[in-house]
Amino acid sequence: MQGKIINLTGGLYTVIDDESNIACKVRARGSFRHQNISPIVGDNVLFDSEMILKIIDRKNEFIRPKVANIDYAIIITPVYPKFSIDLLNNLLFVIEREYVEPIIVVSKCDLVDESELNKIKETLSYYERYYKVFYSSKKETEKLDVFKSILKDKISVFTGQTGAGKSFLLNRISPELKLATQEISKALGRGKHTTREVTIYNVDHMYIADSPGFSSIDLTLSKKMRPIIDCFPEFKDRDDCKFNDCAHLAEPGCKVKELVESGKASKERYDFYVKVLTNKDKPKE
Repeated sequence: MQGKIINLTGGLYTVIDDESNIACKVRARGSFRHQNISPIVGDNVLFDSEMILKIIDRKNEFIRPKVANIDYAIIITPVYPKFSIDLLNNLLFVIEREYVEPIIVVSKCDLVDESELNKIKETLSYYERYYKVFYSSKKETEKLDVFKSILKDKISVFTGQTGAGKSFLLNRISPELKLATQEISKALGRGKHTTREVTIYNVDHMYIADSPGFSSIDLTLSKKMRPIIDCFPEFKDRDDCKFNDCAHLAEPGCKVKELVESGKASKERYDFYVKVLTNKDKPKE
């Protein structure tokens, strides 16, 4: 049978069957240890009633939380107490590097005045050309139905600073999700913010990877990493530069540099791109 690992507790893997949607608990076969590999939550596997027989190749793998095959990473970016465009750019880069699609959720919009929020929206209007962006406050999460439809049948992980509003957003997606996370914490006999166990919850056909106690993500440096320029959608695949292999640094006839100088492309994004490409300011992985 083929299925997906949704939890690991005490050496037992909970695997949900792709066809029947029924979960069962199994162990990993001993030969995995000799191959220096181990199954993790999110793995697609072949299994029988007793054990996991094979791990299907992963498309990506997170170090923290320890989970594989993520489709979307939801970056929760608060506007209060301070909106950080640098942190957002860093997260967008490390997420895209591992072939994960980022979604930006701007949270706590009710905690700043309208003029300040409008300035932030003006800045993010540039990002909306290339990424999905949603706004959230205590009153509502903008286009919540659209947001949930995007996550349908996909594995998603939520990331952001501590206190960014992750729990609030998860509860807004589905009250069932809040109950589920509370139940697993109680079953493990640990506090919600101390357990490192990762669980994937299937709620309304959305697979939400949750790891209480972690609010940031680290990604492995795998051989499948995207080229740096491909992590900046506004700069890649330009056919209007003088040279086809233009890196947008010192080449003559570079259209990207012209757009930056004219204010039609983000100088902050371009400066960050140059720092990453020249390894002058390597983002934290």
